[in-house]
Amino acid sequence: MKQHFISFCLSLPLLVSAVSAQTQQHSNTMTTLSLTQQWDKTFAKSDKVTHRKVTFSNRYGITLAADLYVPRAASPSGRYAALAVSGPFGAVKEQSSGLYAQHMAECGFVALAFDPSYTGESGGEPRRMASPDINTEDFLAAVDFLSVQPDIDPARIGIIGICGFGGMAVNAAALDPRIKATVAMTMYDMSKINAEGYFASEDTPAQRMAKRQALARQRTADFVAGSYERAGGVADPLPADAPWFVKEYHAYYKTPRGYHARSGNSTDGWNVIGCQSFMNQPLLAWAHEISAPVLLIHGERAHSRYFSEYAFERMTGRKMTGQSAKEGNKELLIIPGATHVDLYDDVAGVIPYERIARFFSDNLK
Repeated sequence: MKQHFISFCLSLPLLVSAVSAQTQQHSNTMTTLSLTQQWDKTFAKSDKVTHRKVTFSNRYGITLAADLYVPRAASPSGRYAALAVSGPFGAVKEQSSGLYAQHMAECGFVALAFDPSYTGESGGEPRRMASPDINTEDFLAAVDFLSVQPDIDPARIGIIGICGFGGMAVNAAALDPRIKATVAMTMYDMSKINAEGYFASEDTPAQRMAKRQALARQRTADFVAGSYERAGGVADPLPADAPWFVKEYHAYYKTPRGYHARSGNSTDGWNVIGCQSFMNQPLLAWAHEISAPVLLIHGERAHSRYFSEYAFERMTGRKMTGQSAKEGNKELLIIPGATHVDLYDDVAGVIPYERIARFFSDNLK
């Protein structure tokens, strides 16, 4: 199941700092996490928003850690519209999701950037696991938290998913009608890639069976060893023949541009069996029943563009290749010349924050 350059599960870390955090109690669970209180993001702090650490629990009893960004300017209506943000897959809230959340707070939204279960400063054992169900639930738990905040209007909540959490965001939108609008950025469908490989390069029953058998052997080996073998993340140093998109990942996760010590994509990797359940649990099975607006944004030159095009087709029945389209309240926006990682941060200057803010303003009324 290992790949030469990058694993299907990109990676996730086990590294937390020893500063006490606030906790939230549900009726059946209370977990205290240790959170870093200093600013340790990969982006500069904005003076237009306030920021604090918060925690909340999902329905599996896992306590999630998050950064809450609030506009300094008061909401004209008295309560804010709010957004929950997560991704990329294997990244942490100190990277892309926090950057997006801070920008959205500058645009007038309360924005919550959270670490998914088993990731970063959030809880969940064993570490370095992923789940289409639990990671979708993480978005729903974030909506739970936002819905009860006194300065937030619970009828005006949206979500943003980046990369692999774009697929999770679409899945969450299909499940939870409290989510009034969804943006998926530079989306990966983690179930599709695990079942089919990149560009459908492993999309035969025999190839899937070979992966199932490899995972089954690995599970037995892990059980005997009493620990989980790592799959690895972005190769470092890069082999000379690495694909161009892997070089892009390296340029973000493995350099000061986007490196973070709690990000598995920056450090080691997932467990080899970490993404097993994605193989037979398709995330977009019910995407065609999403009634709320969805905006899919992808780079024209992104290797992953076909995932957003597939999601748009699943939601609308309309097949598009390489161009923007709109069908009802579902929209596919292609950014000319942009690559996958160009939508991770502000280096290329192509993330359409104003367009995203307008989408949410129009649909979170």
